[in-house]
Amino acid sequence: MEVMRPRDRAEEVAVFRSQVIGTLVCQALVRGELRAELCRLSTMSFRPPGAQRTRTFSVPTLERWFYAWRAGGLEALRPAKRSDAGHAQALTAAQRTLLLDIRREYAGASAELILSTLVSDGRLDEGAVSPATVRRLFAEHDLPRITAREAARGKGHGKGKRARLRWQMAEPNMLWHGDVCHAAPLVLAGGGCRPVRVHALLDDASRYVVAIAAYHTEREVDLIDLLVPALRRHGRPDSLYLDNGSTYSGKLLATACPRLGMTLLHARPYDPEARGRMERFWRTLREGALDFMGGCTSLHDINVRLWAFVDRHYHNAPHAGLMGKSPASAFAARQRADVRLTEEQLATALTMRSRRNVARDSTLSIGGQVYETDAGFLAGKTVTVARCHLGQQAPWVEHEEKCFTLRPVDAIANAHRRREPLPVAPVRHVEFDPPGVMLDAAVGRKPRHGADEGGAP
Repeated sequence: MEVMRPRDRAEEVAVFRSQVIGTLVCQALVRGELRAELCRLSTMSFRPPGAQRTRTFSVPTLERWFYAWRAGGLEALRPAKRSDAGHAQALTAAQRTLLLDIRREYAGASAELILSTLVSDGRLDEGAVSPATVRRLFAEHDLPRITAREAARGKGHGKGKRARLRWQMAEPNMLWHGDVCHAAPLVLAGGGCRPVRVHALLDDASRYVVAIAAYHTEREVDLIDLLVPALRRHGRPDSLYLDNGSTYSGKLLATACPRLGMTLLHARPYDPEARGRMERFWRTLREGALDFMGGCTSLHDINVRLWAFVDRHYHNAPHAGLMGKSPASAFAARQRADVRLTEEQLATALTMRSRRNVARDSTLSIGGQVYETDAGFLAGKTVTVARCHLGQQAPWVEHEEKCFTLRPVDAIANAHRRREPLPVAPVRHVEFDPPGVMLDAAVGRKPRHGADEGGAP
């Protein structure tokens, strides 16, 4: 059961006042005894709601509360609200209108900046009103400050707010959420620290964790490394819902998802509420596992504990969002057939190609590593480099419908390798005599070859 609380500040004060005079209300006092009891209460100390110190109340105040209670009960003890609250009475009507117009047009300006500008401009006397009074004026007219980031999210005065609704997919494997959680740094056994980034994929309909792992980095390839085993084990989801960060905005994901038949979705920038499903999971993971991993000295120790927590507790615990069902039972109850992917489909989807220039020493750099090819005739040419991000397969070169292997450069071994001459294309002798042709034309001599000969000797 939740603790019952007063509905607002005024009712909280009214309850306090009723408790102060409560003993008087319950007593059957005769003439003259009320005054004596009020004098006695006036010497006692009470702590009002929200106050840091105790205080006493005068006899007239206590008497007013007593008769108010007898006349109207608890509602009569509610403090009366000022009729001019929030109207900044120190300002004229024109000045209040000016302040409200400035806030509506320049929603990001602070009360201090608005006041200092108006004072410097001569439109307001210095010290005429405090920033707190101006903020209360804005609050009374529902004109909060809107920062530039909030304005970029579509918020602002005069703009309609978007309604938020609780939603979820109808069945498992229709939508997977993906996100990264920054855990406490890993303290290595030999000293030093390394960052820990926990990547996870969560099924929307069942809240089932289809993949989770800890890495030292937060890169696109880390998500691919997490996604591929999940696709092999659980099949392909219809959609993948990710954050809008650079980790999830690369070309590899944008190309691989359509190839696999998945829709890649990104959350609206600066809208953390749209990622509430993952944020709630991160909270559960922190409270149940991450906050207690201070003794781990390797990623392996963290990963085995993460999977132990997910498999032994999270997947089997009743979930409030699933009406008491566990994520494991909700995920196992799926009725739609899983779309299984073959290794060939995965390899094709995760193969990326780019145009690169081969150096004169038959080398080229890929992903920060230098590779070389035995096809020396490709030196100095622009070729297509293909690389499959499935496993540890080495990249290769595709040129004129042929494939050429690449291997990491071994500079020490190359110092003892024999330099073979590059293949030279055969040269066919062709008669070509520009001065002779012009001489034949000058003396009226017939061409040496007909047009149908094609210039053959």
